[in-house]
Amino acid sequence: MVVKGEESDKILELFLKIGLDERTARNTIANNKVTANLTAVIHEAALANGCDRAIGNFLYTVATKYPANALVHRPKLLEYVVSSKIKTPAQLEAAFSFLSNVASEEFKRNEFEEACGVGVEVSLEELTQTVNEIFEENKAVILERRYRTNVGELFGSIRKKHPWADPKMAKQLVDAKMYELLGERTAADDEKPSKKKEKKEKPAKVEKAVVDETPAQPSEEELNPFSIFPAPEDNIKVHTEVFFSNGSVLRCCNTRERLDNHLKVTGGRVFTRFPPEPNGYLHIGHAKAMFVDFGLAKERGGCCYLRYDDTNPEAEKKEYINHIEEIVQWMGWEPFKITYTSDYFPELYELAVELIRRGHAYVDHQTPEEIKEYREKKMNSPWRDRPIAESLKLFDEMKRGLIEEGKATLRMKQDMQSDNFNMYDLIAYRIKFTPHPHAGDKWCIYPSYDYAHCIVDSLENITHSLCTLEFETRRASYYWLLHVLDLYQPYVWEYSRLNVTNTVMSKRKLNYIVTNKYVDGWDDPRLMTLAGLRRRGVTSTAINSFVRGIGITRSDCSMIRLDRLEYHIREELNKTAPRVLVVLHPLKVVITNLESGSVLDLDAKKWPDARTDDTSAFYKVPFSNVVYIERSDFRMKDSKDYYGLAPGKSALLRYAFPIKCTDVILADDKETVLEIRAEYDASKKSKPKGVLHWVAEPSPGSDPLKIEVRLFDKLFNSENPAELDNWLTDLNPNSKVVVPTAYAVPSLGKAAVGDTFQFERLGYFTVDKDSTAEKLVFNRTVTLKDTYSKGGK
Repeated sequence: MVVKGEESDKILELFLKIGLDERTARNTIANNKVTANLTAVIHEAALANGCDRAIGNFLYTVATKYPANALVHRPKLLEYVVSSKIKTPAQLEAAFSFLSNVASEEFKRNEFEEACGVGVEVSLEELTQTVNEIFEENKAVILERRYRTNVGELFGSIRKKHPWADPKMAKQLVDAKMYELLGERTAADDEKPSKKKEKKEKPAKVEKAVVDETPAQPSEEELNPFSIFPAPEDNIKVHTEVFFSNGSVLRCCNTRERLDNHLKVTGGRVFTRFPPEPNGYLHIGHAKAMFVDFGLAKERGGCCYLRYDDTNPEAEKKEYINHIEEIVQWMGWEPFKITYTSDYFPELYELAVELIRRGHAYVDHQTPEEIKEYREKKMNSPWRDRPIAESLKLFDEMKRGLIEEGKATLRMKQDMQSDNFNMYDLIAYRIKFTPHPHAGDKWCIYPSYDYAHCIVDSLENITHSLCTLEFETRRASYYWLLHVLDLYQPYVWEYSRLNVTNTVMSKRKLNYIVTNKYVDGWDDPRLMTLAGLRRRGVTSTAINSFVRGIGITRSDCSMIRLDRLEYHIREELNKTAPRVLVVLHPLKVVITNLESGSVLDLDAKKWPDARTDDTSAFYKVPFSNVVYIERSDFRMKDSKDYYGLAPGKSALLRYAFPIKCTDVILADDKETVLEIRAEYDASKKSKPKGVLHWVAEPSPGSDPLKIEVRLFDKLFNSENPAELDNWLTDLNPNSKVVVPTAYAVPSLGKAAVGDTFQFERLGYFTVDKDSTAEKLVFNRTVTLKDTYSKGGK
């Protein structure tokens, strides 16, 4: 629920009292989860009347980073923070690590204080001596690099010797020592290191392709993003704590016997699942989910199910089921087994009956509107306490189709007064007289996601149930249900969902723009659906590389820039896409000193680093007295920073000869250029700076190969269109521009659907499925210009 009005003003005042600046405070209020956590932390610390900024910053860190499995010990940590016994960031991080391992087990004060350096004081003399020693060890490097020295490495050495030292004091000493050793900072210290540049031909208006750079040394987590997950045999710790409104706390974990039985079935291997709903096409967010689910199983030598979460027969189609299976394979993943939640309908029904018998479920007759109203008021349903036998009888009648649709549901008896709205007696079963795409017409009651998901995870002996952060509040319901049914409990871990700029990821919004024909189907190359990306020419390896680079983090509300994905696409295609010459907007050039009718076969490189003795790395291009260049590569007025063709100016035709413009044929309006006359330098003695791509007539009087080219751009103008009220008005009208008649070299005529090429100076393009024998159609995958790597990878 969004915080509004007076309540928002009160919370803002509370956050300002603990020393947060107004901008941070307002940003915090915009995040409901952090707002709730920070408010609770402030009251637990008894600091509602305010505190100094240093302690306030620590409270904020506790609110955002405290381990969820150890909430019972949070008040103890806050005592140490308020009393300044924990006063450095390093101590606080050590406390988080210690408490995460302890979870809800006994808090041992002596061990905690030792682990966090409580009471350890590092004197100014000790710290000064350490700084002097470290500077002496690194003196030669510091004198050479001066103020470009990596000071972070120096601080790292200090922390190794004194992990609990005051970081501000350490910084003051390091700054003073740098000044003592180097003196005043000079202008030369602020200059960027010079880089040696190789001389290259400078093409006209060339867009820079991605340059290979030596990557920085990766961290352990970058090398293996799955190292954060525990082994199956460790799944006996407390998963989460469910706090009830009556003050009781349910600490969910497996018993030793239950875990041993699970390990006996799995052989100790990792079992994960990728559980999409078959109600739409998969998008790039699902690519991250696949990477996490299949990737963890693969890295640990385990198994990953492809499980269709098919609990809603009204939204599911066979088309979507077939698409999902096919796209999973295209992404490079091999399911251990393909299952459906509907495969478990008999078991789910029997467990629902058992849930009623144990007093944890009841048949309810409230309408959806009444359920909503009662939840908002935290009121119990009038049917909540009906006799168990009555609910059993009614549930049986629901199953046999004796109750009308909408007249009854089975609800779990959880906690209507809980602070977690996902414990408000969630619906377990509802009546739907709709045939099921997989189960047929056998059932007229269907389980909800909240009821079925955790139980099927348990029945399939999933070791790691991995999902995105919006499901975090469902964790309490997940474990509560498995606990009351005495079922094995998987390890649940939530990660941030993948949000990419300039697009929408919501299935509802995607479905809307597809069905209302704002785009050309689910595989429109402008969409971030995996089918759309594939049709655009993006490879699965590039997508997986992009996802791996993002990592498996819990950073909420993160938005990944589109150019980061494009960087990985270019990296892949730069290695795999052969180069060809294509002109999008042809301008005719007649070479007057080359005999009409003569055609020269020239060698053009498929790859920039092609070896001259490797014939397979070259292709033939015809050169005749009629060639075509890009219309944008000619100007009537020349300038110093322009390297294209102009009257009296020369430019090099790539893989061919320099040409010089000798005359221009204009239309009747005296502005539109119809044709250029030029002379070529057969000796190649002239060395113009500009390099142009071109296509020639393959034989006298015959046009070059004609192709259609579709230039795709961002679908939406705004980075985050989903947050706009009128998001449809943000659609980019230029997201698709069709060039009906571009000219290409003859060799491109052999291209097949799915083949990808680099059109030199233009970008990467792939053959579209709309191609015919008469005309090839190419989709632009990505331009050559890279903006992401300039800002750092």
